[in-house]
Amino acid sequence: MNQQTASKSVLRRKPIDDIEEENKHSGLFKSLGLWQLTAIGVGGIIGVGIFSLAGLVAHGSEGTPGVGPAVLISFLIAGLASGAAALSYAEFAGMIPRAGSAYTYGYVALGEIIGWFIGWDLLLEYIAIVAVVAIGISGYFDAFLSGIGVHMPTWMTSTADEGKGGIINLPAILVCLLVTWILSRGTKAFGRFELVAVAIKVILILFIIGLGIFYVNAENYNPFMPSGFGPVIAGAATVFFAVFGYDAMSTAAEEAKDGKKHMPKAIILSLIIAMLLYVAATLVLTGMQNYKDINPTAGFASAFQGVGLPVIATIISVFAVLSILTVMLTFLLGVTRVWFSMSRDGLLPGWFAKTDRHGTPQRVTWIAGVASAFLAGVFPIKEVADLTNIGILAAFVVVCVSVIVFRYTKPNAPRTFRLPLMPIVPAFGVLASAFLMFQLHWETWARFGVWLVIGLVIYFAYGRKHSLMNPDSPRHKVESKPLA
Repeated sequence: MNQQTASKSVLRRKPIDDIEEENKHSGLFKSLGLWQLTAIGVGGIIGVGIFSLAGLVAHGSEGTPGVGPAVLISFLIAGLASGAAALSYAEFAGMIPRAGSAYTYGYVALGEIIGWFIGWDLLLEYIAIVAVVAIGISGYFDAFLSGIGVHMPTWMTSTADEGKGGIINLPAILVCLLVTWILSRGTKAFGRFELVAVAIKVILILFIIGLGIFYVNAENYNPFMPSGFGPVIAGAATVFFAVFGYDAMSTAAEEAKDGKKHMPKAIILSLIIAMLLYVAATLVLTGMQNYKDINPTAGFASAFQGVGLPVIATIISVFAVLSILTVMLTFLLGVTRVWFSMSRDGLLPGWFAKTDRHGTPQRVTWIAGVASAFLAGVFPIKEVADLTNIGILAAFVVVCVSVIVFRYTKPNAPRTFRLPLMPIVPAFGVLASAFLMFQLHWETWARFGVWLVIGLVIYFAYGRKHSLMNPDSPRHKVESKPLA
């Protein structure tokens, strides 16, 4: 294949040298240090997983049996799969500190069509994650109001599909718009807010664990695995939502003061901190209350209510709302930076890649925020959670494959972090992620497939022609320099 043909191929790859030059003219401000990056990672990982999904998987839902105390095993399985992917992300992040994250890694290592698919995938998944977290916040907000004697009308606190007589989840919609406004204020302000909010979150979880351990009843651990091992594996596919977040944090690489040095450390630190807290929290939750009695949308609030501590339950509900906000902020940041990066590369219209005086792509920020508000307002939590999981798992497969390919095709590329046991670790990440994908319902696969087909149509109708990697791209005629 000659050079001209290669430049028009769907497998054309983005050179690393181009990325270095683009970063200098991105319009994004470099304002994030190591601990702010770690806070964004922890903020993205810890939240709805502890406060909502742990209770949901332990208790069970319609058509899905509860796994009881074995929810701990579900978290460990998901964490193991996520850990292999995290190491792959860390190697890429230290080598390619760019806003696109998995989209860029796939583009550089495997080609444009793979990069497009994973970028298109992440646009939906990150928006859906913001929505699912908003639904979780809505549950805790309702629990808080009930604790002080205020009861919101059912029609405005749940969706029609939940069977509670609801019409729309208004609190979830409002919180989506709130975090969109916070992110629109700029990365520097967002980074400060995230650091403080994550500190409050960690203190809250340590408080929950420290107090809750005194109310653990060992009898609640029996039976430990009431529904067998199958539902535990299926539960791992659902709670996988709770063990990533560092991937969205890696989309902020261009806004890091020293991305090559700090990004790998922040990714690994954030996952370690999160898993330690998850293990302790799930043990306390299922020890305080029989899994059948756990509230699937506000687990810890119901657990403390059940042991006669309604005031603590109310306090938890208040701070849970604040702490879960950080998850929404991290993933809303993620979708806007992936969208920005795809637009800058020409695969989507350049109109989306414009930044304002805060160094923020305002257009995509508000579009993504409104889209997440719509999902949160009309869909139930489990459907949205499963949709997010299949997309992120697909991204993990691509990143793990990419790091193997790139290690052998570009062995001399500068790497500030090299994952150990190559290719065993990333190969395990591929197998584990693919296995968890196949635990999800066929409806989830169908929705995912429809979204990818839509993306394929858009790529061949617009992206392939306008890509800056295409020498005949119309974008070359109107852009004499990178977008600023």
